Amino acid sequence: MSAIFISRLVGLLVFGLIGVFTGAPIHDLLLTLANPFPLTRGVVVAITAVVFALLGFLITPWISIKPFNALKKLFTRAAPQVLISGLVGLVISLIIGGLVAYPLSFLPQPFGAIMPIIGVVVLGYLGVTLFTTRHEDFANLFRSVSQRMGTRAKNLPPQEPQRKILVDTSAIIDGRIADIVKTGFLGGELVVPKFVLNELQFVSDSADGLRRQRGRRGIEVLTELQHNDLVPVTISDVDVEGVREVDDRLVVLARQMNAPILTNDYNLNRIAEIQGVEVLNVNDLANAVKVILLPGETFEIRVIQEGKEFNQGVGYLEDGTMVVIENGQRYLERSIPVTVTKILQTSAGRMIFARPE
Repeated sequence: MSAIFISRLVGLLVFGLIGVFTGAPIHDLLLTLANPFPLTRGVVVAITAVVFALLGFLITPWISIKPFNALKKLFTRAAPQVLISGLVGLVISLIIGGLVAYPLSFLPQPFGAIMPIIGVVVLGYLGVTLFTTRHEDFANLFRSVSQRMGTRAKNLPPQEPQRKILVDTSAIIDGRIADIVKTGFLGGELVVPKFVLNELQFVSDSADGLRRQRGRRGIEVLTELQHNDLVPVTISDVDVEGVREVDDRLVVLARQMNAPILTNDYNLNRIAEIQGVEVLNVNDLANAVKVILLPGETFEIRVIQEGKEFNQGVGYLEDGTMVVIENGQRYLERSIPVTVTKILQTSAGRMIFARPE
């Protein structure tokens, strides 16, 4: 037999006994309200026992097994930092609740007996909720205070807390983040939420071959990031309740943590900027470090294909910038010197127009 069925039988017996003992007082109460009362004491006791037994059979799992299973699932999924933060919050809130309960006990009855208990329960719940949802902020605060105290003891300037950067799935799949980290230009701690990791795993298990390949490439990039010594990478269990979409959860989490989002997703970029969240866009960085060429400058390029217009040739710089060469069709598969005539900046990137020397 399952634990739920056993709990139902126990609840049936316990509540049935409660019904037996409370049947006689209920009969006396009904007798005072309606005299004569049509039912005898024995009938009222039997009816009360049956009603209480059925009530116990129905509600016992909801007050015993199901809450225990919910707490067990919560404790299993929660990170150790979250559990410790919840325990600290509970202890602090109970201390505050004990201090508040004393003046509440002087209220007129029955408030003097009820309000202290309600105050302790409410403060305990608020303390646990506050410390579990904002445990990273409290950890950073305690770490900052300990660093300041340590540096003051050593007469050293205090260090600022390390910057946290939330990483989006698109930035991991793109792969360039690993090369950026190797350069040392990206300072701070990379935080990969668990729901981003779940989305990456979902992409890697896709039935579409291209999506599956990109997802597995993203997992390899994340593994490479975890083994680097320049920037720490943390897989965070912090989640956002009541939000289903990954992009929306990232934006809400970024606002709670006061952290930027590293991505190359255009839609996420715009949504985050509208809501006042800082965005580190990989594409913007790539465009910023491209070689800047001015009209009139000369460089050498290989013509690899025909252009859309008549007699045009097309080549590419090392960073992927397209170069459209006027009258360059006859130079296919050849490297020639060209002079820049015009530079066009579009949403897709930079395009250079040139003519052969």
